[in-house]
This record gives sequence, C-alpha cells and structure tokens, in this order.
Amino acid sequence: MDHKKLVQAGYNAIVAEYLTTRSETSEDVLLLQELVTRLPRGATVLDAGCGAGVPVTKILSGFFDVTGVDFAQAQIEMARQLVPNAKFICHDIVDLDLPDASFDAICSYYAIIHIPRQEHPKLLRNFYRMLKPGGLALLCLGANDIEHDIEENYHGSPMYWSHFDAETNLRMIGEAGFEIILSKTVTDSTCPTSKHLFVLAGKK
Repeated sequence: MDHKKLVQAGYNAIVAEYLTTRSETSEDVLLLQELVTRLPRGATVLDAGCGAGVPVTKILSGFFDVTGVDFAQAQIEMARQLVPNAKFICHDIVDLDLPDASFDAICSYYAIIHIPRQEHPKLLRNFYRMLKPGGLALLCLGANDIEHDIEENYHGSPMYWSHFDAETNLRMIGEAGFEIILSKTVTDSTCPTSKHLFVLAGKK
C-alpha cells in the first residue's frame, strides 16, 4: 500500500469537512503566538502541510510573508481562495527543494504525523537546511509510538498515521541540528482523544 497516496487522496476528499473542525482559539493554534512574539513583522515563514490554509496560514499571513505547501491539490486550491495574501505550492514537504536559508521560520501542524516515520529524520534535516541561521521551527509531532495506523473513516475517508514517541522525536530534532526551546503535549483540536507533541526549536 502506498501510504502517501492514501493520505493525499483522503485530504483531497475531505477538504470542506476538515475545515469545519478547525478553530482559531484552540490550544494548538494559540501556540502560533510563539512565532508572532519572536519574529519581526514581514519575516518569511513556511507553513509545511498547510492544508486549506485555515486557521494556521491565515493567522501567520497577518504578520508574515507566508508560503504554504501541501501535496493535496484540493487543499491548495481552497487555500488560495481563503488566504489570498499567501503563496502556495503543491508539493510533498519531504522532498521540498527550496533554497538553503530561505525562511525565518517553518511551521508544520498535523502533517508530519501522516508521513511514514522512517522519512521523519530526512524531513527534519530538510527543514533545518531551509531555515536561516537563528530561524525557528514550530512542529507538531507524535506523542506516542505508532509505526502504522489506518482509520477507514476519518471524516468520511481512509487516513494514515505514522510517528515516534515524544522522547524519540525530541532526540531526532536535536540530531537534525536544532536546539529545543520548548516542548508541550497538546490535545488534538480535531480529535479530543488524541494528543500530539508540539516543539519550538531554533537553528543554531
């Protein structure tokens, strides 16, 4: 089974339904203030796995020059309508080949957890490469150990998850070169029974 294609097809199918589950005032979204308070206005920010752009890209674009990336075409098309002042690219974030030191910050909410976990170290190294020296990464990662998990009815479509536990994720972030500024386990705003690890890290 091609797990990435399953995720891509799922998010293409549920674009409208998933939007209704997101809130601008949930605990996870409020963590965006960590970037708002630390970065200058107009800073360049990558939203990796941006989906339809609401609420994360929308909030960030009120302060920064934001580029959103997602490999689900329907999500990107919706994002271009909902957040017209941001730029959007349809691409797999693991293989994103934007230039070195392109961004002051990288933000990724509920995207890494859908990527086969053997690819997570490569993704983190790529994020590090694309950040400017002193840049920040605000990342949503798994809080528990799940190699492969498939749910047949996630907002009406099959969906896939894969991630390491919190301790392993923190170690991998350090191994990619980052310095961890803060980490917090947060309840998923779209699924109250799930928790995820949010990490703010800096490029040394």
